[in-house]
Amino acid sequence: MNLFKQNVTYYYDEEFGTFNYSTTHPMKPLRVAITDDLVGHYGLKQYMNCIDQTFVQTYIKRVDEDILTQFHSQEYIDLIKIITPENKCQHEDQLYRFNFMEDCPVLDRLFDFCLCQTSGSVGAACVIADQKSNIAINWTGGLHHAKQSEASGFCYVNDCVLGILELLKTYQRVLYVDIDIHHGDGVEEAFYLTDRVMTCSFHKFKEYFPGTGHIDDIGHDKGKYYAVNFPLNEGLNDDSIQFIFKPVIDKIMENFRPDVVMLQGGTDSLSGDRLGCFNLSIKGHGTCIEYLKKFNVPIIMVGGGGYTLRNVPRCWTYETSLALNIPIQDNIPDESDYKVYFGPEYKLHLPISNMEEQNSKDYLEKNIVQILENLKQITPGCVQIDHHAIGKESRQKVDYQELFSEYRDNREEMQIEQNQDQQG
Repeated sequence: MNLFKQNVTYYYDEEFGTFNYSTTHPMKPLRVAITDDLVGHYGLKQYMNCIDQTFVQTYIKRVDEDILTQFHSQEYIDLIKIITPENKCQHEDQLYRFNFMEDCPVLDRLFDFCLCQTSGSVGAACVIADQKSNIAINWTGGLHHAKQSEASGFCYVNDCVLGILELLKTYQRVLYVDIDIHHGDGVEEAFYLTDRVMTCSFHKFKEYFPGTGHIDDIGHDKGKYYAVNFPLNEGLNDDSIQFIFKPVIDKIMENFRPDVVMLQGGTDSLSGDRLGCFNLSIKGHGTCIEYLKKFNVPIIMVGGGGYTLRNVPRCWTYETSLALNIPIQDNIPDESDYKVYFGPEYKLHLPISNMEEQNSKDYLEKNIVQILENLKQITPGCVQIDHHAIGKESRQKVDYQELFSEYRDNREEMQIEQNQDQQG
């Protein structure tokens, strides 16, 4: 029996909305629960294959400790498994070592939280690889800052990296695109030395977390020119994101020729975000997924940042409708359990602020020219894998240790070289 009858697969697990960082922490898992409520009350679920964590674990792939340690260190995952708010005082040294600070507090049921979020991205990768859908959505994912042995920027486990690793078992080339206001440092770092994954991040730079993503950071060794960074200033608006997104993506598609795309759609790049300083409208944010769809390449859509609680669901609900090519009304459905969050307008789309656009056309054009010049260095579709085949039974075996060990060995040397280049 074919359980996947729709072109779009949508992941959400009801448990996710019950997790809580803290009452004062800007990251609110509730935003995804509200998104799911809106998606349902707009009538979009009937057009999608809707799956949850139990479905992924039962019918698609068991996502457990072994999956998490394909990228993360065993020691780090061991700590996540046992740490609780009640016993954290007994593990202060480890918490410090693995960067569990104010930004990344010890959550109740932290390991369950990580599995719930990661099940969506790994499950989406399997659905795409098995050709069950052309688009798979996991708004609980997109936590792109987590490192191999380090929590960072509200992120504990990097579901983006783990989803991409699953894709690499089937596909030769994976493109990761990040439109969160923060640089996608954890994903870039993971694949900095490989030519099988291209990372492309459009982000705020200079005096802004995480402080990485310089335009000259282009990858290293085999991965040289396979990291694309577009550093931006405050006030990025709809016209500017379209002006830069299209030529960069066009050139990537022409030269890298990805088999599949993962789009990290953090909404902290929206106008009015609690922690952000860009000025995108919801429609402007959505132009990125609209443009990627034109290439007819399978897409995984994941979440990410977004800290104005009422705006995150607006954006992700709208982008779910874009994935389906189904227009939805501007009025928030009366039946929504969370309608009170959207007052006093009760609209899906809101006007942007009068924030000044600090990205001049000359600045944007200069960056575009430099990025396109770097992308010219790539031989189109040059990555080759022997016995490449599509399908569940013929997935490639990926040597994760080989993929990451070289990066670990050369990380310090590579950082020294980058610092010297930037100072020069």
